Amino acid sequence: MEETEGEPDVVSLFDNEEIIYVDCSAESPKGRRSLCYDQAALESRKEHKPKDSAMNMAHKMGIELLSEEEYSALQALGKFDNKTSSWLKTSPEVRKLGGAVFGDLRYNRVFFTIMELNPIMLPVDLEV
Repeated sequence: MEETEGEPDVVSLFDNEEIIYVDCSAESPKGRRSLCYDQAALESRKEHKPKDSAMNMAHKMGIELLSEEEYSALQALGKFDNKTSSWLKTSPEVRKLGGAVFGDLRYNRVFFTIMELNPIMLPVDLEV
């Protein structure tokens, strides 16, 4: 996380005493902006292709993207993504339909949005 200008911190998002590492940068670090969600989305881009995907970058770092529930809990600890957005774990059902979920904080509210990606270019072997 630090290599991409992130600010990893140890937090407990829920009342189950589980402690996890989360990037607590106020905004998405510059080293992790302008990414596609996954390899399928990256391969479908013909113009202005990003350098990588969020899923691939997370895999390289040995981390996972946050779920919507985890992202909401993180937002309760502070204000993150006021000017940026973060890709979140997206269900296979949504990916199969060509979408991917991202979250951000606007107007002091957490928003989850499904970005429609090119469904024609997605692999057909995704299990639902």
